[in-house]
Amino acid sequence: MALRARAALARHGDGSFSIEDIEVDAPLGAEVLIEVKAVGLCQSDAHLAGMDLGIPGPLLLGHEVAGMVVGTGGQASGFAAGDHVLATLIQYCAQCEQCLAGQEYRCANRPSTLRAAGEPARASCEGQPVMQMFGTGGFARYTLVHANQVVRISKELPFAQAAVMACSTLTGAGAVFNSAKVAEGQTVAVIGAGGIGLNAINAAQLAGASKIIAVDLSDGKLELARGFGATHTINGGSTDAVAAVQEITGAGVDHAFEMIGLQDTSLQAVRMTRVGGDAYLVGLHRPGAQLPLDAMADIIAPQRSLHGIYMGSSSPQRDIPAYTEHYLAGRLKLDALVAQELHISQINEGFAAMRAGQGVARSVITDFS
Repeated sequence: MALRARAALARHGDGSFSIEDIEVDAPLGAEVLIEVKAVGLCQSDAHLAGMDLGIPGPLLLGHEVAGMVVGTGGQASGFAAGDHVLATLIQYCAQCEQCLAGQEYRCANRPSTLRAAGEPARASCEGQPVMQMFGTGGFARYTLVHANQVVRISKELPFAQAAVMACSTLTGAGAVFNSAKVAEGQTVAVIGAGGIGLNAINAAQLAGASKIIAVDLSDGKLELARGFGATHTINGGSTDAVAAVQEITGAGVDHAFEMIGLQDTSLQAVRMTRVGGDAYLVGLHRPGAQLPLDAMADIIAPQRSLHGIYMGSSSPQRDIPAYTEHYLAGRLKLDALVAQELHISQINEGFAAMRAGQGVARSVITDFS
């Protein structure tokens, strides 16, 4: 039986959301039906809501999802009603070469987690299919997600903190631990002190980095960054960030992480690394974005490496329990990351605060009443 659910839909490609009722289908196959208890507001959702993607119908976004299982399809083994879970946007088949090598984030068959052509839509509005982005669709009271994207979590983990862990922590901390493998004593720069950047800063501190430099345009966010472990902060609006990093380190950082998805800051990430250093593009760039590198001066002569990172090179089933342990031990600062809890009707205000750079780490919707 389908369930009626309050939801926030992106319809116009202008970044706004409308609050409407949708119908969520009963779970099929390996699907898990989740009552959403918390869903984070991520910059990636704001990007997608503000683009014309050429996709028909309204978009159901929201990929930082935590909640409780209320039903499962016949092939969704390992889950039972009442389980606390989070859902991630890492879609994987568990059968291809990349998945079998423990690199689910590189799965070659992501559509296998979605319903096949001819099957009813997971969600609909007034009889029309709703496009559930990333297979999560957490901006609704109920959502259907493939079991491979769902991780059972400890009931000691609050739902709001679990939600931000589903993307913000997997991406930010994962970039440090999995992609860069930051070692004790190394130096790190993080450009963008939003939720993902703050997790990277926190993780760099846990990894034992000697200098952790946060770069942002907001003094409020830079103040937050200091609380998460930044040893130095740079306001890129009033200071040449590359020159400032070079001055702090003497030679550039070992690892520079770009968390925003802009051309200028991506070039800065490359140029603030030392000889032999590594730059990581983590932020979501717009389709067609170009990066005008000087191949000799930026890459070859200084022997730098540039890496494209997706979801922190994460394996959710492996990484979520580890991050939960860090949180419960007080090492992962998720309580400070959750800046405010909102009603679903406040989603536009939450994204407006994010765009205004008001020093808000992460807003989380926890009320769908």
